[in-house]
Amino acid sequence: MNMNLDSDATRVLPLNRRSFLTLLGVGAATPAVLAGCSSEAPGGAGDPSGGDVTSALPDYIPIDYVEPDFPSVNGSTAGYATIPTDLVQVFDAPPGSGSEFTAMTPLWGAIPPTEGNQYFDAVNAAIGSTIQFQISDGNAYGDKLAAVLASERDVPDWVSIPTWNIPPRFDQAVEALFEDLTPFLAGSAVEKYPNLANIPTDVWKFCVFDGQLKALPFPGEIITDAIFYRDDVLEAEGYTGQPANGQELLDLAKELTGGDRWAANDLWNSSVIIHGVVPKWRINDDGTLTHRVETDEYRAALEWNAALFAQGSVHPDAVADNSGDAKTRFESGQVLISNDGVGGWHEALGRQLASNPTYSQRPFTPFAADGGTPVLWKGNPANIFSFLKKNSDPAKIEELLAVADFLASPFGTTEFELINFGLEDLHFSVDANGLPVATELAATEVQPTYIFLTDPPVVNAKVQYPGFVEAFCTWMADAAQYVNDPAFFGMQITEPTQYASLAQPFEDLEKDISRGRKSMADLDAAIETWKTSGGEELRAFYTDILDAQ
Repeated sequence: MNMNLDSDATRVLPLNRRSFLTLLGVGAATPAVLAGCSSEAPGGAGDPSGGDVTSALPDYIPIDYVEPDFPSVNGSTAGYATIPTDLVQVFDAPPGSGSEFTAMTPLWGAIPPTEGNQYFDAVNAAIGSTIQFQISDGNAYGDKLAAVLASERDVPDWVSIPTWNIPPRFDQAVEALFEDLTPFLAGSAVEKYPNLANIPTDVWKFCVFDGQLKALPFPGEIITDAIFYRDDVLEAEGYTGQPANGQELLDLAKELTGGDRWAANDLWNSSVIIHGVVPKWRINDDGTLTHRVETDEYRAALEWNAALFAQGSVHPDAVADNSGDAKTRFESGQVLISNDGVGGWHEALGRQLASNPTYSQRPFTPFAADGGTPVLWKGNPANIFSFLKKNSDPAKIEELLAVADFLASPFGTTEFELINFGLEDLHFSVDANGLPVATELAATEVQPTYIFLTDPPVVNAKVQYPGFVEAFCTWMADAAQYVNDPAFFGMQITEPTQYASLAQPFEDLEKDISRGRKSMADLDAAIETWKTSGGEELRAFYTDILDAQ
């Protein structure tokens, strides 16, 4: 049997709904669900301290059933240049005890039948427990969650919750409704579940609420975004170097612009990257906090992006803030530089290589705007969690964790293949590269469900794109050396609702200053307004959390 990690629904987990839904292949078609995305991982800290995280964390015991061709470096994504011909069977017998459980999960696609579904029947037989899925439209999942969590009797045994669907007063729901998994998984207790122990510590940090391990994770990448360029076009035109600082990127953009071609889409996110702008707060040497909008790096990023627009290097549609066609402009060659999530790399190859076999894009090697050492900020390595409903019978929790251990079986195992692709010859066949090719039945029966309960660490095995795995993994391994933990990394913090609107004026201002409609003086005024409109209170809120650590 053969397998591959090319089920887009199971891979790179980014920081927001847009890139996640794009991963599922539906992002561009579902704009309504994208409103209000946030890179801040909301959670459920019941008190300002957020609780002690460390004592609740499981030990990290990495395993590779199949050795990667490109091992993880500093948390980077491991890669496989070929598909293993012989898979490892991890479980000699089903881990479950024959119980039946209900599970609620989202789905951005056609909801499959739950009765008479040979995929569900096969996985349930393999795990030894029956999971009865309550699958809900991902576009309305937040509303469904809020209704379900409002009534304890309606809460399923297992609930998948994306961070962007966190309902109000979620901290109370976590405490009242869901099992504390700390006694079952913290420290060496996780050794009973080796596939769960294979999930890195950083991922588990996001599952701790008020000092208790409350959730099981859907892991993702530590680096979520990159600055891409069309290396095929640039090489053909004699550009072989890489920019080493912000000015060199501006100079390159100016040189590439002319005729019916512009150098770039809006590169605001790129400017944030090269200037090392903190995601939200910077902890100063004296223990005080500086918000990102108050930093010199944020100011410099705005000035840099405004210079890019001012020199005429941005496509007119991007100037008009038409971001929906950014990928099309980049892949067609109308622009040659664009920001994107790392998952967008293989998606573009999938769209373009059939009609344009020489198509190629690459991320720039990390560089700092001032030419110094780059500073990259670690992305949230888990943005979807699942929770187990409180149960007075510890044996039932242990059975669910045994099932979760099965679902966390990593790449290279028969269990992974079954969960992601179903049954060979029924749900998929294998092509010449060892890649699974879905059958018509799979389109009806096999949809992302079990993976939203828990999933193994992400790897890259997209061998159908020549050279991609090596290019991706070597780039990320190099970039990982520059990754830093942002302030409050891994802490589940629920901000008071009165501060929810503080960020919006800056999002608007970023567009206006970049396009020359407003000046840096407007930034100064906006910062003063932010301080008096709740910013200082928000700083005090986070200072209390910091002081409690």
